[in-house]
Formats: sequence, structure tokens, C-alpha cells
Amino acid sequence: MAQGLEEVVSVYLDTHVAVWLHDGLLTRLSAEAKRQIEANDLLVSPMVLLELQYLYERKRVGIAPASLYATLHSNFDVGLCGFPFAAVALEALSLDWSPDPFDRIIVAQAMANHEAVLLTADARIRSHYRRAVW
Repeated sequence: MAQGLEEVVSVYLDTHVAVWLHDGLLTRLSAEAKRQIEANDLLVSPMVLLELQYLYERKRVGIAPASLYATLHSNFDVGLCGFPFAAVALEALSLDWSPDPFDRIIVAQAMANHEAVLLTADARIRSHYRRAVW
């Protein structure tokens, strides 16, 4: 690869990052998160959509997940990861550091997909997944 050119890879967004990106709250993103978003292909785990539905039903977010995802897809070319769920679930079995099933599956999705980068502000995730970035 030529000097100065970065390889484009897939980077996963956790739920908070997806919401902040959708809402234009770029000041909530770290400089590294912004760099990763600009330089790479972006994905979300299907579990992010499920967590967004959970938050929407509890009135913690004000937009339905399908609409939020449609905006992310059209404005930022965010894709929905189609990695096989069986592989993700097998990765999640070892993630006993969190009681949160959403966090387990979101991290496992990135792990199963060749230890991909996961953008997250969550300190617990960052302390347990070496490819978590903030």
C-alpha cells in the first residue's frame, strides 16, 4: 500500500454512537471516533437496532430504529451487518464481563467479524475488548 494511504476497513458503531451520529451530536464523539467514521466503512450489529427499539419503547430515544437506521444508511452509508448469528452467539458465550445482553452481542458481532474495531464510549466495553476505540 502506498505511504500515507490508510486501508479502509469495517468499523462497528455501538448504540450510543449510532444515535449521536444520527442526531448530529458530533461534539459527543472523540477525535479518534470521528477519524474512524470518516476513514472506514461503517456497520451496526442488528442488536443495535433491537436495543434502539428497547430504548424507543421506553421513551429513551425519540425516533423509531428503522427510521434512525434509514437516515444513517442514506447519510453515512452505514450498513447492517449480516454476519451469521451462530458465529456471533458463539463469541458472546465467553463475554461474562457484562450482564447486558445488548453489549455482549454488539461486542461479539465485531469479534466474530475478524476482530473488527468497535466505536464505543462505554468504558466497560473498552476495558474488555481490545479493538474497542474511543
